Amino acid sequence: MLNFVFRWVLRVVLFAAGLVFAASLLAFVIVFAMLWGLRAVWARLTGQRVTPWVMRVNPRDGWRKIYRAGQGSGAEPTPRKRDTLNDVTDVEVK
Repeated sequence: MLNFVFRWVLRVVLFAAGLVFAASLLAFVIVFAMLWGLRAVWARLTGQRVTPWVMRVNPRDGWRKIYRAGQGSGAEPTPRKRDTLNDVTDVEVK
C-alpha cells in the first residue's frame, strides 16, 4: 500500500513539475513575441525597416582566437620533417 501511494505522489509531483516547466516556457515565448512585436511597431512608426533579430556567428573568428592564443604560449612548434631517421625501427615478419 505504501509503495502505491509513493508512486502516485511521485507521478503527481513530476506532472506538476512538467506543467510548471511548460508554463514558464510558454511565458518566455509570449514575452519574447511581445518584445519583437513592440520592436516591429517602433520600427514602423519611425519609418525604419523591420529586421529580424540575428545572431551572427562566424566560425572562423573562434578558430582564429584559439589559434592566436596557442601561439603566445611559448611552446616549441613540432618539426615538420625529421632531420634524421635514426629512430626508425624495422620489424621482422614471422
